[in-house]
Amino acid sequence: MRLLLLSDIHANGVALQAVMKDAWTRKFDRVISLGDALGYGPRPREVLDTLRDLDATCILGNHEDLMLRLIHSSDARSDGIVTQALEWQRNLLSKRDVAELHQWVDGIDDPQVGARYRHGTPTSLDDYSDSVTAARDIFANWLGRLGFVGHTHIPGVYATLNAPVGEWIKYQAFQDGGSYMVPPSARVILNPGSVGQPRDGNPQASYAIFDTARNNFQVYRVSYDIAQTQAQILEAGLPEVLAARLSIGK
Repeated sequence: MRLLLLSDIHANGVALQAVMKDAWTRKFDRVISLGDALGYGPRPREVLDTLRDLDATCILGNHEDLMLRLIHSSDARSDGIVTQALEWQRNLLSKRDVAELHQWVDGIDDPQVGARYRHGTPTSLDDYSDSVTAARDIFANWLGRLGFVGHTHIPGVYATLNAPVGEWIKYQAFQDGGSYMVPPSARVILNPGSVGQPRDGNPQASYAIFDTARNNFQVYRVSYDIAQTQAQILEAGLPEVLAARLSIGK
């Protein structure tokens, strides 16, 4: 099976279109969205429609979690750009969109693949898999073999293996894309990076395909029309910083 792994699309419809155009040429069997399809960007309905058409398995991200709290409680409101974007997006969502968001879950264990899909870490919605120290704690509290996560907006792999000298943990980044073959006895946390708002200094959209037969994780970087998304953000009246940061991948 070939899993198409998308994360942190953040309502960037132009980037998602470019990613899907590239992904269709590489073939895949299932689509997993690892959270934060919403937030920040100008095209929430378009992104949700695309995920629906793909019959994607959608994991709850922290932005969807906050969106649902905004829908149900005035106490969730604040003046930050995160909430400002979500409040704007909220007014665009249909009843069907909201009903489907309620069905997104905080993590899924997939026995067919032997994997856990969750937004932040295999053990948390909100925490970050963003350092060797964090990975060490995660591996200590989670005994699974394959964990697919997002949230950092940075594609990479943390791996742990028991060796004669003791357990080691290593990290590999994929700023320009690349391939990682999961060792047979290793446990790994795999992050496909962000489709809609990369933060590793490379503004290209990032996604991954995991081949379960080969245990291969392949990250792809895709150029898209950043200026078009920036124009859409400004036309929507969203904060300028959300447009500016796309050019630098931060």
